[in-house]
Amino acid sequence: MSALAPRLPAPALGSRSLARAQGLAGVAGALLVWLVLLGPLWALLAHLSPAAVGRALSAPGALVPLETSLEAGAVGVAALVLGGTPLGYLLARDRLPLRGIWEAGLVVMLLMPPLVVGLLLVFMVGPLTPIGAALSQLHLSATNTFFALVVAEIYEAAPYYVLGAAAAFAAVDVGLEQQAGILGDRPLRAFRRVTLPLAAPGLATSLAMAWARAIGAFGAVIIVAYHPYGLPMQIWTTLNETGLPSALPFALVLLVVALPFPLLAYGWSRRR
Repeated sequence: MSALAPRLPAPALGSRSLARAQGLAGVAGALLVWLVLLGPLWALLAHLSPAAVGRALSAPGALVPLETSLEAGAVGVAALVLGGTPLGYLLARDRLPLRGIWEAGLVVMLLMPPLVVGLLLVFMVGPLTPIGAALSQLHLSATNTFFALVVAEIYEAAPYYVLGAAAAFAAVDVGLEQQAGILGDRPLRAFRRVTLPLAAPGLATSLAMAWARAIGAFGAVIIVAYHPYGLPMQIWTTLNETGLPSALPFALVLLVVALPFPLLAYGWSRRR
């Protein structure tokens, strides 16, 4: 028995070595996948130089599409907050009849190809439709105007925000809202003081994703709002007119505008 005692730790050492090797293999595999997924970003950075970016952005009118995208994205996101937040809350609290139909409609919009969304918007809000005629009475048009750009961005981004908002509100314990009511808070006050702060990280992440989706919208935009140019349309027209190298600086600008908000919201939600 004493001769066998020194050999007992050997299996433990072998299992630890195997676990370490598996861990290293897992990290290596995850790193490889991460690098592959970010491959387009590496390619963009590899084919750009500061001089090329400077020349492209210093051209007359080069930054006008950026201003258009920022303005349209801000208006679209504000509309989503005003209309999508209550809808997300009602879905989360199951206060709508036939909730599954409401959610299915949002999922259909989420999965619908953006190009198809643009085509269908023409038949829904185009100049020859009843809605288009009503809009014309308000001196608005949903075709090749700033208003049309906002509408197209909202349709592409809305499902991301509403479904995310519903998930954020669903994660808040209903019992906390009930306790606030027992302590004398009216429903609106309980929502403002209890529900909204607890759901804020999820709402911020959903809003950031909607922002990135809206400001990068292209499929629906190219159908109903070819003008005025936003950043995606600027990239498309530059690509067609002068080639890929000339379009890359504007692609970088779009990433710089679209990505920081989602990354900051993701980091904040993780800390919360």
